[in-house]
Amino acid sequence: MIYWIITTVAVLTVTFFIVINMKAFGGAPKGKRLKRIRQSKLYKKRQFQNTSHTPSITEGYKMSKVTFDFFFGKKDPLLKPLKEIPSLHTDLKNIDKNQDVFIWLGHSSYYLQTDGISFLIDPVLSLYGSPFKYFNKAFKGSDIFKPKDIPNIDYLVITHDHFDHLDYPTVESIRDRMGMAILPLGVGAHLERWGYAENSLIEEEWGTEVNLKNDMKIVFTPARHFSGRRIRQNDTLWSSYVLITPTKKIFLGGDSGYDSHFKTIGEQYGPFDYAILENGQYGEAWRYIHTLPEDVIQAGIDLKAERIIPVHAAKFALALHPWNEPLQKITALGKEKKLNILTPMIGEVVDLNQHEQQFTAWWED
Repeated sequence: MIYWIITTVAVLTVTFFIVINMKAFGGAPKGKRLKRIRQSKLYKKRQFQNTSHTPSITEGYKMSKVTFDFFFGKKDPLLKPLKEIPSLHTDLKNIDKNQDVFIWLGHSSYYLQTDGISFLIDPVLSLYGSPFKYFNKAFKGSDIFKPKDIPNIDYLVITHDHFDHLDYPTVESIRDRMGMAILPLGVGAHLERWGYAENSLIEEEWGTEVNLKNDMKIVFTPARHFSGRRIRQNDTLWSSYVLITPTKKIFLGGDSGYDSHFKTIGEQYGPFDYAILENGQYGEAWRYIHTLPEDVIQAGIDLKAERIIPVHAAKFALALHPWNEPLQKITALGKEKKLNILTPMIGEVVDLNQHEQQFTAWWED
């Protein structure tokens, strides 16, 4: 009997290390990168830390119960859409370079072009928001953009290394069409393993300001979240960004729970023309690391944002709320607060120079 136990443990251990070393799991920071991480003021007790104390789960909830409910609990009948969601396949390669546009590609992926410079943020364009096929599949209609649709890009921007924001098949396949990659400290280890040159990475920590082409500047700013793609948690940093161009200020949110950093960023860099904020895949148990819709509204107010574009919904079921609830709630709350909430379909063009734009409630169709 003891031999069977030993054999089983050995097989499971070997299998684990084979899986964790698949290319999809990226690389571990080492050498100069690891030295930089250990010297960071944000790195304490062998991991990156949030500005405020951030429990992994809200008080009053048990991780075992939350995990059980997620995998085995009764699901909302609208957890996933009952039919293909509306979307529009815009030809990204034929957009005039002189146009200033935002195009949502689904979940937290979007194409941004302004002042003659193009940005691609958190591209996840494979069918699955996970390291394994057939797990966490994209909704029909949300998957219309593929890596082959991506044009030459000036800057690839990654907010953190979770699988639904940093997708190995996508990022590897578009490598030759990327100029520079902008990444939180540590995340470059993944891209280097996937063939990106070290000198193509702009890899920094919160508070760093970097000058870009065409008199632009990007600032690495805090988010309240966590990281982890391999065995160790929080060995890479997560980030939001402030993009300052000759004509605009845009906040790129990334995953975050609500905290005082939104107000701090708003006071230091605002007001913003646009704030692109995560709104979806939330729950009361996770409110420290994912904003609820009412938190998104307050974050937009704190940032002094003239317009809010909500993302992080309508592609994957990573939480237990109905798939369209985030859009229903954010638009209703926005009306109450008289805020300008922009809700384009996936692929629909948002003209960043047009102050008043109306979009249909496509999630109710």
